Amino acid sequence: MKIALAADHRGQEMKEKVYALMSEAGNEVLDMGTNSSKSCDYPDMGYKAAKAVADGVAEWGITLCGTGIGMSIVANKVNGVRAAICNDELSAQMSRRHNDANVLCLATDILGEEMMRRIVTTWLKTEFEDGGRHERRVRKIACIERGEDPAGCIEPNKRK
Repeated sequence: MKIALAADHRGQEMKEKVYALMSEAGNEVLDMGTNSSKSCDYPDMGYKAAKAVADGVAEWGITLCGTGIGMSIVANKVNGVRAAICNDELSAQMSRRHNDANVLCLATDILGEEMMRRIVTTWLKTEFEDGGRHERRVRKIACIERGEDPAGCIEPNKRK
């Protein structure tokens, strides 16, 4: 699996640990930066990771910053990205199972290394529940990305 990985200066140290975890598991990791603890602007790295997912360069993305909030805002501005901040294993599991999240946002100021490891592992192994109400809802999100009212999307997976 190919994973785009990005962090700002507050997430950079933990990014290296997530990188090692992903590599040890046999994943190809695309390092989108930063590689320094020097202050930087999270939108720069968050966009690169989200864009890699949206363009199909990476299957999934993982972003890290102090709270996860900034990276999630950035990632969710990119069409085709469904980014979720996950601070526990249940939210990681549900973001994949019900929302088909394709970018995981982690809060390095809140999470310890062991919890972060468990969240990442849970998120990567959880499959989306294709079909039914969850798939319909994810398709409606795509309608919103096209500027359509989701309530009026007759065939949410197709353009009108």
